[in-house]
Amino acid sequence: MKETPIVKAVQLKASELGWRLYRNNVGRLQAKTGQWVQYGLCVGSSDLIGWRTRVVTPDMVGQPIAQFVAVEVKTDTGTLTEEQIAFLATVRLAGGVAMMVRSEGELR
Repeated sequence: MKETPIVKAVQLKASELGWRLYRNNVGRLQAKTGQWVQYGLCVGSSDLIGWRTRVVTPDMVGQPIAQFVAVEVKTDTGTLTEEQIAFLATVRLAGGVAMMVRSEGELR
């Protein structure tokens, strides 16, 4: 299966879980003026970026918060780049949820 249908299936499953994930295309293109324009968060950032709502424990006043989520989608044969590994690790270290999935069933 190609990556795009997997990305869409993962987004649908994430919505069922109450998560909000948005496509994050990363790259650069050359404008008509010849100037290069970069887009996306950063090199290595995940395919899907968003949040899941968490309820803070009573000792933290019980307020809901948005927890950052980064999901890198790969096909059966896809592998993570060093930049993607570093991005996922950085998100985890900061308290976010970061994972690589090959199907919507792998969301956790």
